[in-house]
Amino acid sequence: MSDGRDGARALDAATVRERVRALMPGVQADLERLVKIPSIAFEGFPREPVDEAARTVAAMLTACGLQNVRLLDIPDGPHAVFGERPAPPGQPTVLLYSHYDVQPPGDESLWKTPPFQPDLRDGRLYGRGAADDKAGDVMHAYALKALGDDCPVGVKVLIEGEEEAGMGSLEHWVAAHGDMLQADLIVMGDVGNAKIGQPTLTISLRGMTAVAVEIETLGAAVHSGMFGGVAPDALTTLIRMLDTMWDDRGNVAVEGLRAVDWDGADYPEAAFRADAGVLDGVDLVGDGTIGERLWAKPAITVIGLDAPAVDGATNAVVPKARAKISARVAPGEDAAAVQKALHRHLQSVLPWHAKMTITDDAAGDGYLAETGGPGYAVVEKALAEAFGDKIVHMGQGGSIPLVMAFRDAVPRAEIVLYGPEEPICRIHSPNESVSLEELEKCIVGEALVLVGMAR
Repeated sequence: MSDGRDGARALDAATVRERVRALMPGVQADLERLVKIPSIAFEGFPREPVDEAARTVAAMLTACGLQNVRLLDIPDGPHAVFGERPAPPGQPTVLLYSHYDVQPPGDESLWKTPPFQPDLRDGRLYGRGAADDKAGDVMHAYALKALGDDCPVGVKVLIEGEEEAGMGSLEHWVAAHGDMLQADLIVMGDVGNAKIGQPTLTISLRGMTAVAVEIETLGAAVHSGMFGGVAPDALTTLIRMLDTMWDDRGNVAVEGLRAVDWDGADYPEAAFRADAGVLDGVDLVGDGTIGERLWAKPAITVIGLDAPAVDGATNAVVPKARAKISARVAPGEDAAAVQKALHRHLQSVLPWHAKMTITDDAAGDGYLAETGGPGYAVVEKALAEAFGDKIVHMGQGGSIPLVMAFRDAVPRAEIVLYGPEEPICRIHSPNESVSLEELEKCIVGEALVLVGMAR
């Protein structure tokens, strides 16, 4: 590989934009090829499509100029794909991350076209994974292809196959292989813009934890006419407990769950209502701006409930009921401490000395970025130039546990999060799609990041 520094100085934004525009037919073709593969890593789905996606990503990265592209064996998880180009002397290294696995399609009758049959409509490519996160895979590959031998910095690419399934295997692998991943800047290409055409950096992530709580009050169901009103009902007990977790405005009321200050972008109410599908006339919950509530405050959601179904319900006092409670943790907060706070709260509100069992899920901390480093300055300038608009900072209501794994394994690296997703993409929902124009601008932006990182 050539030094690349002289070539990089010649690559202004206009030249990069022209190169990317010429590559867009290949971008679309490779994205369509990936979308056709039902790479669902969840338990119960076939493994071969996941392996096929890994091989396809590896071939794409090789075709785009990476060296030593290979599949990594991840214990207890699907293959990750890794490739690299060594840094010229004195130049930094950038690590690019994304994932090739996808969410299950759900009810396929809700899709206008089959989820794994890519369909281009009005400039958007539809299909499961088109945005989350196969567009991120293509973004990395084609930013490198646009630069070719003019790439002035070292590059490492890590693309995993288990992010959606949340196996956690890659996080353990990263912790054990930090020497292989050392970089000056890490780009997490698994997020997106606040809206179409608005370049956005995600600077905070809420963490996540969950607990299952089971209430038992009787040895078996008993007749509600003969025993109701005296025998304690497990479902009623559970409902009373769950109701204490929020105040009348819908704010979290569990002691020990804290918020952080938020001075980034807001989320306009009309846009939020439309994006979330809130029904007309239904109030939003909580206090503060939507940005604060969504990106800087904790949230608690009952995501599952085991109780007798309404259809076929009998007139009986319920002996056992169970709920799963998901907690989103404010950026920078300790998820394990939040889990303990949930335990304390549930124990404090347990009525009638009912029998309670609490089972913990995994816990992942929230993340709050340091935005004052030189890498952030390069990224902000590059994306603003690619999109022709000023950068905004946004939070992410969801969590990306691998961010924390990278932070611990590569402590000297700045971590930035951007990508081609935006609200219209409807990730995880039927009719997921990505704007090819948005993807093109992101490829231009990432190429300019690599050029701008040269010393």
